[in-house]
Amino acid sequence: MSVKPVPQGYNTVTPWIVSRDTVQLIDFMKRAFDAEELACLAGKDGSIEHAEVRIGDSVVMMFDARPEWPPTPGFLRLYVEDADAVHRQAVAAGGTSVTEVTHLFFGDLVGRVRDPLGNLYWIQTRVEDLSPQEMERRLDDPEFTKAMEYVQSADFFPDRAPDLD
Repeated sequence: MSVKPVPQGYNTVTPWIVSRDTVQLIDFMKRAFDAEELACLAGKDGSIEHAEVRIGDSVVMMFDARPEWPPTPGFLRLYVEDADAVHRQAVAAGGTSVTEVTHLFFGDLVGRVRDPLGNLYWIQTRVEDLSPQEMERRLDDPEFTKAMEYVQSADFFPDRAPDLD
């Protein structure tokens, strides 16, 4: 029997989140995205050394950061059947809406939610398959221009210190 270079159930790219509280992160992902916990291994000091959840057809790995490490929030894009419903579910699970679900020029409905640990999720549903020419045309369409201005004006990290430079 030969060993597969990519394990069964994994994709070529697997996101990995360094978290301040992996147990809390797993709980949020279960409530927000119906994640299935695959593994959660604690070290001798009780910190999580390795954990995995499955969201849809993808695995997300995570582990606890060391106290001296700087925050390193994750940014994940989730393609789902119903962006509005999943956005509402993520907010109900304790997330904060960064942008409401918005129809953008490239054919996706996109909403963003920040979890209680600072990770940011783009929650998206493809509603139109568009040619590059149609996407380019839409960049000048006032409806889509206004939508992009709204999405781009969102502050991902409202708790950060202001940039004084």
